[in-house]
Amino acid sequence: MKKRVLFVSVLAFVLTLALIAPTAIAKDMTAKDLVTEAKQNIVEVSVSDAKALLDKGGYIFLDVRTSKEFKMGHIPGAMHLARGLLEFKIAKKVPDKHANIIVYCKSGGRGSLATSTLGQMGYNVKNMAGGWKAWIKAGYPID
Repeated sequence: MKKRVLFVSVLAFVLTLALIAPTAIAKDMTAKDLVTEAKQNIVEVSVSDAKALLDKGGYIFLDVRTSKEFKMGHIPGAMHLARGLLEFKIAKKVPDKHANIIVYCKSGGRGSLATSTLGQMGYNVKNMAGGWKAWIKAGYPID
């Protein structure tokens, strides 16, 4: 009887862990896999649509590249917040979760991950497909 109670208790504990902490189960995913998964849960805008939104106004362009990358050039008026500190500093930088945010990085990977994270945090956010490289290729203005 004691073995049966112990078994049931252990089984209940394992099932509880599986329900509470599904991310603790190893998936053996690569960075590319994580970006692909993030892109399934976010909204992306083309670089031309992003430019139109910049011209229209009312959008925060959030550059999630490194400080060094940002200093080398960025979209005019963009706010900088490196992806590594995003979750910790976004509330101070953008307290209004209803603000319109367009995220970008160098080529789209970090931006997709950041957009997914911000969406999970309740922000109104879209990722600019192709990132900084697409912006430069389109010949749009830079600071």
